[in-house]
Amino acid sequence: MPMLRQTMKKGLLSLAALSLGAGASWAQAPSTLRVQLRADIRSIDPGVNRDHNTDGVALHIVEGLVAYGEDAQPKPLLAEKVERSADGKSYTFRLRKGVKFHNGAEMTSADVVWSWNRYMAPKTDWRCLSEFDGRGIVKVESVTAPDPHTVVFALDKPSALFLSSLARTDCAMAGVMHKDSLKADGSFDKPIGTGPFKFVEWRRGEVVRLEKFADYAALSGKVDGMAGSKRPLVDELHFMVIPDMATAKAALLSGDVDVVPDVDNADVAELKKTEKVKLSVSSHMGLVGLIMQTRDPVLSNVKLRLAIASAIDKAELVSAVTDGIGKPNGSIIPTLSSYHGKVQDEDVRFDLAAAKKLIAEAGYKGEKIVMLANKRYPQSFNAAVVAQQMLQAAGLNVDIEVLEWATQLDRYSKGNYQIQAFPYSGRMDPALSYESMTGPKDKQPRKLWDNPEVQALLEKSMVVAETAERQAIFDELHRRFLAEMPMIMLYNGIAGGATGDKVDGYTSSLTSLPQLWEVSVKR
Repeated sequence: MPMLRQTMKKGLLSLAALSLGAGASWAQAPSTLRVQLRADIRSIDPGVNRDHNTDGVALHIVEGLVAYGEDAQPKPLLAEKVERSADGKSYTFRLRKGVKFHNGAEMTSADVVWSWNRYMAPKTDWRCLSEFDGRGIVKVESVTAPDPHTVVFALDKPSALFLSSLARTDCAMAGVMHKDSLKADGSFDKPIGTGPFKFVEWRRGEVVRLEKFADYAALSGKVDGMAGSKRPLVDELHFMVIPDMATAKAALLSGDVDVVPDVDNADVAELKKTEKVKLSVSSHMGLVGLIMQTRDPVLSNVKLRLAIASAIDKAELVSAVTDGIGKPNGSIIPTLSSYHGKVQDEDVRFDLAAAKKLIAEAGYKGEKIVMLANKRYPQSFNAAVVAQQMLQAAGLNVDIEVLEWATQLDRYSKGNYQIQAFPYSGRMDPALSYESMTGPKDKQPRKLWDNPEVQALLEKSMVVAETAERQAIFDELHRRFLAEMPMIMLYNGIAGGATGDKVDGYTSSLTSLPQLWEVSVKR
């Protein structure tokens, strides 16, 4: 730990030198927002060789045609208007005028086509190639530019998920870049995008520096997730690699770091008592629950699965594992989604007597039930411990087996388990949330819910575009989910961000990625 703190101190001093320059005074220094990275980024090529940590940097540099708003719906960003054809197989994007790249060139439809063709070239190794080449939800058959401000995507079939897939943060929003992002030999050089900040420097293992883009074409109106107003209000962003959370917290309290985007729940209560710190805590789109193997000899009995659901006091469990921050959600559709309504609020009620009655009706004879957990995700492990106590109180013989995360993930992928305390990363569209767990187990053993009628409903939700019709499908899926109980949904993940008291405008996001536009800092 002393060595880590010494290394960090040297990094902070070097960052100060970068900001000040030789002989400069603090009064002359640019405004700089210093943000913790838990690990170094993997690349500066958006959507390529990426992870969640890397996406948090890239999405300040590049932007796509559409982006997720705070209601988890895709909204125009570089496009000012999106038109869907009557047959659902064509999308026309009318581009905003006056949008510039970081090199000063004005963005046109030709840049959109060039960027798309580069993403779709297998050698680029784009994260989301398989989503659009026919292996995933849809095949993009052509992308054309009939005029400088119009782009047309032709699909092989109608898809209600096309815009949602374009907006995916792990795809870097299919960010539009200038062709000068590549070197003369065609290899990647640096991202030249249209975002509020432009790339300056990546010092591996230390810092990624971005600079305010003075000619950024901000949308009017309020902040709206990855869409909406995204003005850069500081001169520089310094993403500082600080893997140790105790060191990051100390740097925040001392004023050496301005933003810690992902604070552990246990630290939230402590930081609340500190006047030097502001907190922004909200739920995000991730799912935490107990998944069950419906082909297991014991758990194949739906009455037993319903008994398990009835035996869990979700309010108590969620409060315990989130330090009172989280709220229960019994639906696969996150509470932040615009598709989460009154039907999705319905859930199996905690009723210990009813649970014991169902256990008896299921013919349970005390067979051992093993619940898998890991300690990489503490909330998931704690959920297993609390759930075990509640299930034992109902008369179920439940043991916990703690595995390394990679081993648990392998067991999940093979369907080799009875129960798992399991976290799912967030999906923005409800159809994608259901798709992550619904399907034929014979072909995809990782799937939880193998019901052909449910699969047909899900496939329909991926085609129809009308909101009311999709809502009706999702309502029916939720009711069937509660009746068949392949998983006990507990709550949505929590994003807790902390800033210094001189930072204004920072809020945690539904993607759990840092959003540093419209954020200012006083020195």
